[in-house]
Amino acid sequence: MGVWELLLVGAVMLLGLVGLLVPGVPGALLVWAAVMGWAFKVQTGAAWAVLVGATVVLLLQQAVRWRLPPRRIRGAGITRRMVVCAGLGALVGFVLVPVVGSVPGFIGGIYASERARLGGHGDAVAATRTVMRAAGTSVLVELFACLLIVGAWIWAAVWA
Repeated sequence: MGVWELLLVGAVMLLGLVGLLVPGVPGALLVWAAVMGWAFKVQTGAAWAVLVGATVVLLLQQAVRWRLPPRRIRGAGITRRMVVCAGLGALVGFVLVPVVGSVPGFIGGIYASERARLGGHGDAVAATRTVMRAAGTSVLVELFACLLIVGAWIWAAVWA
């Protein structure tokens, strides 16, 4: 598979990761479809293993999300700016500490957004807790699963 084709697969995965933060966009499905297209094109053992692993991770992610209690998002004061900051924080955390860094990056993005909006540390911490209880956990589970898949794909595409 050529460099341009790998970049195209990576772009679809990036679109899927951004889609996780936008309501109504099937971000996880885009990430999985990109892995599937890559696996069918490459047809190596590592590619098939990543596809099977991605399928299992997304099925487990759905099971975990269904077990989480439903929360009210509107009442928590979640804004578009906060969602963008949380997503950017997760991506920065993913780059700094692959896969595992996305969790503190996500929470740090929410905190940074609330700190800028409210001005104080105590108020920002309280608002971050409220947001994480309302919707952050569900989004974080899906984002972590997709980042894990992207990390596995990068490993398989570069080193396998």
